[in-house]
Amino acid sequence: MRLETTYRPGVIPLPTEKASVEHILDIRSWCDKLLSFRTTRSRSFRFQPGQFVRLGMKSDKGGVIWRPYSMVSADYDEYLEFFSILVPDGAFSDRLSRAAVGDEMYVEKSPYGYLTTSRFVGGEDLWLLASGTGIAPFLSILRDLAVWGQYENIVLAYSVREARELAYQEEIVGLGSDELFADAKARLQYVPIVTRESVPGMLDRRLTELIRDGSLEQRVNLPLDQARARLLLCGNPQMLDDLRGILQERGLRPDRSREPGNFASENYW
Repeated sequence: MRLETTYRPGVIPLPTEKASVEHILDIRSWCDKLLSFRTTRSRSFRFQPGQFVRLGMKSDKGGVIWRPYSMVSADYDEYLEFFSILVPDGAFSDRLSRAAVGDEMYVEKSPYGYLTTSRFVGGEDLWLLASGTGIAPFLSILRDLAVWGQYENIVLAYSVREARELAYQEEIVGLGSDELFADAKARLQYVPIVTRESVPGMLDRRLTELIRDGSLEQRVNLPLDQARARLLLCGNPQMLDDLRGILQERGLRPDRSREPGNFASENYW
């Protein structure tokens, strides 16, 4: 997915053959290395909350740089929103850091990914476990009214290194009182986690440790029960590998197309 290409007629398709040309509407900085941005949205673009799409920006070298990004916005929003980390010396990050409102951005016409709640069979408690910018697909899922009607409990655990990296705090806390979900049956419990500094009221150990010793379950007063729990995991590959192993040790099963289970994951790296 990490491509930078120079287009040659008849050899490489033009970006507009596979993507719509959109424009940046807004850029929001969370800290020196994290930002969110919104773009216009083609009326024909459809996605399921939790999916991602490839975005393209013109390179200074004359090609287009493509990167995958999960949608933060709801599937019914008239715009598309994305959450990004600025990677040092990253080609897309460098271009994005210099972007301005009004700049063009290519959005591929088809979304990808299966980190969606529609994949699960049954379950009463939805656990969303994220590290870093892996929170992005869960923000879209949490804006889906159907999810609030499907589950009794929703747990969002969001782990970062420093408190300044906790993005979307007001939006997340506000979901519980949003009139859109006033009649929904689900109850949202939000657990922010900061691993490299002590913040009053927040857990301060890695998600893997909190799952392994049951601390996260104690915090929300819910068991990771095989019959009830359905989990979506998103973050760096090592964390996901460790979490998958721990969950399987606990008797939870990965969800597969031919074998329904308890959890699914997606690398966000």
